[in-house]
Amino acid sequence: YVESYGPGKGPGLPLNNVLTFFRHIGQFEWIDDIAHDPNNVPDPVSSQNSDSENVTKITLETKEILAELAPGITFNYWTFNGTVPGPMIRVKQGDTVELTLHNHATSLHQHNIDLHAVTGPGGGGEATVVEPGESKTIRFKTLNPGLFVYHCAVPNMAVHMTHGMYGLILVEPEAGLPEVDKEFYLMQAELYTTGAVGRKGLQVFDAKKMLDSEPEYVVFNGRTGAVIDNMQVNVGDTVRLYIGNGGVAMNSSFHLVGEIFDTVYPEASMNGAQFKNVQTTNIPAGGATIVEFNVDYPGHYVLVDHALMRTDKGAWGVIEAIGEKDPNIFKKLETNP
Repeated sequence: YVESYGPGKGPGLPLNNVLTFFRHIGQFEWIDDIAHDPNNVPDPVSSQNSDSENVTKITLETKEILAELAPGITFNYWTFNGTVPGPMIRVKQGDTVELTLHNHATSLHQHNIDLHAVTGPGGGGEATVVEPGESKTIRFKTLNPGLFVYHCAVPNMAVHMTHGMYGLILVEPEAGLPEVDKEFYLMQAELYTTGAVGRKGLQVFDAKKMLDSEPEYVVFNGRTGAVIDNMQVNVGDTVRLYIGNGGVAMNSSFHLVGEIFDTVYPEASMNGAQFKNVQTTNIPAGGATIVEFNVDYPGHYVLVDHALMRTDKGAWGVIEAIGEKDPNIFKKLETNP
């Protein structure tokens, strides 16, 4: 299993476990695309989500797989439901939720789930530690509204998270959220690989780089290029982004080039003060935010972490806006030769 050696030595994968991984590499499922589709956002909460006892039932599976981090570059991801991030969970304040966590039989490690939306020991982590092939179930009540991170919390939890084990759970306030035209789901995170950025082949986790906060990759939704051609909106749309930070070392300075956030829910706080007309918003490690904006002009809008060197490590995406140009909003002026 994963070990944590304490100050001066740091976390890592024991040698016998690394050797076990290579002995069993043929049993890991190959996933063509690790990235969770940013369009895959659950519908607003309704009574259809609950059973006859008014309990919302959710099942997640932890699974260790192989997939491309970038073209020609493979990584051993540890996942919830086979994607990074894991699926977005959407419930409402006051709901009773029954969550079952199953660890796939081919996994090499224990896993669990700590939901920041849960009030209870370890956010559910203590009660959900599952061996390969095992399942456990917890029941909890959603006391607080907000957008919360969930992640694996088996020691060393930073190692599990940097392999891809994180996602978001939205607890809508009792009155729900204002209706919008489009919603997208994004999470930024770091990956610490033995090979330098761009090095081809299978890359394994590098504990020293993680301790030094020197990731080779910083990406949205698990891999490079995951959100550059799959988010389309129309001029006139109101757009909401649910954004989390699954990283273990870096805050995100989230910015959309050419747009201004009309509304920001700071740190995904609900029923509190909202920020208006924001250019860049902070997303702390293990935190989240919600931003909303109106689409006024067509074009390609690039989303970045405005610590811009991270774009060269993979942290960028594109929202394409389709529609008619309004010269009263923007136009290029002709210049004299």
